[in-house]
Amino acid sequence: MMEDSVTESSQRRNALLAIGVGGLTAGALDLTQACILFGWDIPLSIAAGLLGPRALHGGAATYVLGVLLHFFIALSAAAIYYAASRRLGFLTEHPLVCGLFFGAAIETVMNLVVLPLSALHARGPYELHDLIQGLLVHMVVAGLPIAFSVRRFARSTSLDATLVS
Repeated sequence: MMEDSVTESSQRRNALLAIGVGGLTAGALDLTQACILFGWDIPLSIAAGLLGPRALHGGAATYVLGVLLHFFIALSAAAIYYAASRRLGFLTEHPLVCGLFFGAAIETVMNLVVLPLSALHARGPYELHDLIQGLLVHMVVAGLPIAFSVRRFARSTSLDATLVS
């Protein structure tokens, strides 16, 4: 009985670490590259997805909201990958390939679902080079950190379970 609570506590800690490290790393890398490529007011554009176009001219509070929303999305993506990896073992066994595909999926969902439903109602037409750039960037800066973080901490979970029993 005590062993079960130790294992559950360890699994919960490892899940939070996998999601936190993966999501925060992906969020920091993605936000940094977006600011370098598109300018340092990108967080205002992110906030505008929730608040509407007026947020593009917002102040410090709107900027902070955009940063927080960005990290919420990155942590949500990490949580989704982690949850899927509990059922689909190949996600932790092959983090390079799965992380690249997951990054592409993140970009696709953002372009086809999140942005059109946002307060900005962003829709194409998109130029091919922008689509390719977005896919490649998210494959590397979002998909890979999340996949490798989940792999790292998923292994700890199975090792902890083996050590306790």
